[in-house]
Amino acid sequence: MKDRAMQALYALTLDPIAETEADPNSYGFRRERSPADAIEQCFGVLARQTSAQGVLEGDIQACFDALGHEWLLTHIPLPKSLLRGWLKAGYVERGRWHATESGTPQGGIISPILANMALDGLEAELQQRFGQTQRERSRNKVHLVRFADDFIVTGTTAELLESEVRPVVEGFLASREAKLSTTKTHITHINEGFDFLGQNLRKYGQKLLIRPSDGSVKTLLGKIRAILKANPQAKAGPLILQLNAVIRGWANYHRHVVSKATFNKADWYIHWMIRRWARKKHRRKSAGWIKRKYFKTVGTRNWVFSGEVRNGDGTMRQVHLYSAVQTPIVRHRKIKGAANPYDPEWEHYFEERLRWKARESLRGKRQTLQLWLEQHGKCPVCGQVLTEEEGWDTHHIRPRVEGGEDKLDNLVLLHLNCHRQVHSRGWDVSKPRPVKGALEEA
Repeated sequence: MKDRAMQALYALTLDPIAETEADPNSYGFRRERSPADAIEQCFGVLARQTSAQGVLEGDIQACFDALGHEWLLTHIPLPKSLLRGWLKAGYVERGRWHATESGTPQGGIISPILANMALDGLEAELQQRFGQTQRERSRNKVHLVRFADDFIVTGTTAELLESEVRPVVEGFLASREAKLSTTKTHITHINEGFDFLGQNLRKYGQKLLIRPSDGSVKTLLGKIRAILKANPQAKAGPLILQLNAVIRGWANYHRHVVSKATFNKADWYIHWMIRRWARKKHRRKSAGWIKRKYFKTVGTRNWVFSGEVRNGDGTMRQVHLYSAVQTPIVRHRKIKGAANPYDPEWEHYFEERLRWKARESLRGKRQTLQLWLEQHGKCPVCGQVLTEEEGWDTHHIRPRVEGGEDKLDNLVLLHLNCHRQVHSRGWDVSKPRPVKGALEEA
């Protein structure tokens, strides 16, 4: 417990350094970055008619277990004795202690940061080798997109990737005592397509389509099948709550790509598995009886798997199986590569992203409405009414770079111009006294 607490403490100090030195197009285990940002970057470097045609799909073999201790001890800005103790601590399996001569602490809080810092610099090395001038960048089209230890490198041709780019990548990893996985590293033409972070990217003619991969769909159906198998005699209501959590999470992950047809396909298979589950549960009942008991018409949706669950006050409520097709398809807005959540110069940018995210989700709109009601609908700087036509920004009273959180107590709505003045002139903003009952109205 003490080791984990110390790792968490030092991670708070190390993370801002890692963010400042990180590759612009690295997206794994970093604040304010997600797989959707990595996929959007892939779209940006592959979608044009003049984009690269070859893709090196890279995977680092046992990345967290293979990184060299000597490199980490030399380059990570932490007390050497402390870092050496964490790296050499070993692990216990089945009652036996095993030494660790390489790799980062298994399950350690600080391990993702150490791995990212070890892999940062690959993008700069590729840029130095293949993109120093505009002519080289246009000729080679070498771009790196990395998420943790999974990455892709684009290139004009497969020959360029195999004979020139791959040796550079292997040399970089060798300096960290890591190497590419021979079974998971491939060079693919964009017209053949490849899977990355659960998505399939492929060009059809001159058009790049990004869709949920077959593997991702199989994983979803496997989870649904496992839940149904583990609950052969469960009531419909509690079973639906388990299924909805899996389906909604999967659909939200894929809602930024071309996924409507895949959602339809997944819904059909899930519906088929549920009917099979119901027939096994009631072997002596007819198909019509099962249909009347478990399936109902809800709005425009016909024959939805439905059931009842008990509320905290003892009353019953109806619940329905979530349909992936219900999830709206929304294009993701990629984070800027140089954005740093610890840099005060990017404070306004991240507040704008927070505002955008708020508008994209129902929960965010509820939060904005609550803030607007708490402020009597007025800007606390100028005292004028806040309107959608003029727009507003969400301001952090205590800046995020100083530890401020995205909670209501630390947020206030300001006019766009007032927000700019607050940052440029260093004004302090106090939160207005909240309106009684604002939460209930929101």
